[in-house]
Amino acid sequence: MKTWFSRGSWIGLLASAAVAGAVGYAVAAWLGDSQQPPSRAVLGPAKNPVVIGDGVHGPRDMAWIPGGEFLMGSDHKMAQANERPTHKVRVHGFWMDRTHVTNAQFRAFVEAKGYVTTAERKPDWETLRVQLPPGTPRPPDEALVPGALVFIGTEQPVDLRDVSQWWTFVPGANWKAPRGPGSSIEGKDNHPVVQVSYEDALAYANWVGKRLPTEAEWEFAARGGLEQATYTWGEEYQPGGQMMANIWEPTRQGKFPVVSPKAGGAAGTLRVGTFPPNGYGLVDMTGNAWQWTADWYRSDYFQLQKVKGGDAAIADPRGPDDSWDPEDQLAIASAPRRVIRGGSFLCNSDYCLSYRPSARRGNDPFNPMNHIGFRLVSDAPPVTRALSASN
Repeated sequence: MKTWFSRGSWIGLLASAAVAGAVGYAVAAWLGDSQQPPSRAVLGPAKNPVVIGDGVHGPRDMAWIPGGEFLMGSDHKMAQANERPTHKVRVHGFWMDRTHVTNAQFRAFVEAKGYVTTAERKPDWETLRVQLPPGTPRPPDEALVPGALVFIGTEQPVDLRDVSQWWTFVPGANWKAPRGPGSSIEGKDNHPVVQVSYEDALAYANWVGKRLPTEAEWEFAARGGLEQATYTWGEEYQPGGQMMANIWEPTRQGKFPVVSPKAGGAAGTLRVGTFPPNGYGLVDMTGNAWQWTADWYRSDYFQLQKVKGGDAAIADPRGPDDSWDPEDQLAIASAPRRVIRGGSFLCNSDYCLSYRPSARRGNDPFNPMNHIGFRLVSDAPPVTRALSASN
């Protein structure tokens, strides 16, 4: 019987288990610098003016999301089982950060509070073991070191069912060194902060007096007023040949997850606002970095919602009371998972189609990775006039 007390083997198991629910499923194998807005043909007709808070009339740099009723989820041919079926949902209005929380913003929090992130602490075995196969023996203390999961890529095409080939646990990886010792965020103040856990996002939210969005709020905002559009910008993947999100594009980068050895795994985040905003003025709602939401993850949640609501709209759903993910073969189905949304710079047509507003995944709330960040919402009252109209 193989023992996992070998540090390398144990870390490999950790990597496989931790990313199983986070990076998506292989579509083929598993399926079932402009900041100007694009044309109306891309965004579709705006139902409301874009309203951006200025710090007096609404929270600074947050967009007002007017709320309303929409079809949540997708029955599109690209949709996976956890996105089905569509069901009616109604959300009240709220404010949302125009961008991901950036490295500069998170640094201000860390310096003000002396906060130490999850990746910078020694892992807690009791928290970790529920994400591993039942009966996994406790590793020696020397294997429980601060660090995080890092995308390393491969040198040649591989079987996409084994995620540990392109992810690895790197001791010393954290938000300041997303790829581990030797890496840094110097010159990237306006990039999304990554290598932050759900716990880290909550701590930051408490400091700034905001909260994580519910899954329903996130999807409503991401759609930008476009009912059931395939992408946050419309139906066409590259309108006018223009890339609309920071994702892995095979025609430019080659087959996922192959990276050039000379590039050193060059795929990564871009500055926020590199691509045009959606109909509510939000940028990077898909691509760049996954985003934590407040809800627990159940793969069957949309099915349960459809049964619960029928043809009526469910008002302001707050997510399920527990987690359930039977597709994760490396942990028990009820292992804690929080919903992440939006996809990242690694999402691609070969493996992960999560740069769509309905795509969803569950992730261990104590598992930071170098492609997961977050943005926040606020329940501050709306304003009655447009402070900034970009469309």
